[in-house]
Amino acid sequence: MSVFRPQSNTRARLGLAAVVALPVLAIGFVLLYARTVYFTSQSFPAIQPLEFDHRHHVRDDGIDCRYCHQTVETDASAGIPPTELCMGCHNQIWNKSPTLQLVRQSYFDDRPIAWRRVHRLPDFVFFNHAIHVTKGVGCVTCHGRVDQMAAVEQVQPLNMGWCLECHRAPAKNLRPPDQLTSMTWKAEGDRDALARSLARLYDVRTRVSCTTCHR
Repeated sequence: MSVFRPQSNTRARLGLAAVVALPVLAIGFVLLYARTVYFTSQSFPAIQPLEFDHRHHVRDDGIDCRYCHQTVETDASAGIPPTELCMGCHNQIWNKSPTLQLVRQSYFDDRPIAWRRVHRLPDFVFFNHAIHVTKGVGCVTCHGRVDQMAAVEQVQPLNMGWCLECHRAPAKNLRPPDQLTSMTWKAEGDRDALARSLARLYDVRTRVSCTTCHR
């Protein structure tokens, strides 16, 4: 008399297959999820404590990025504009608007506005805005068309693969010095020749060693 039923072999095979397949599927799911916008935080506008429309300030009023982000060419951080800078205009313009009540309160209380950060890199990643900007990388390359955003959102994945893609061939992302903050600049003529010329101008080379970003 047989101890096991005929179906036992099939069940044993299915069990072994599941033991092998489940870890593979789990790893595959994690790898796929890491490439979705839900993991990279792309395409999700940041809700700020105060309505600030970049379309109006950048596109309509023509305010240069560096007017508000004053340390982008000198420091690792681009900098957040102090309330005093906002009030430089808004003590004359819309100075009684209810929309700007938080700005006025921040100014008179001498307490900064708690802006919500949009782009965030892991703590183990070293990133310096100044070196990228002074070497010819324009704002649009990483931040997208902020002049078309009512609320700023992250447009690039900012993952290691995306960074390395640029670090392996940086010349194609370089701009002339007077076009770094332009939202609409397009290269004219021979784009490859211009890229090579700008790479020489900025003394830009490929950088793919681990210590470039992990220090």
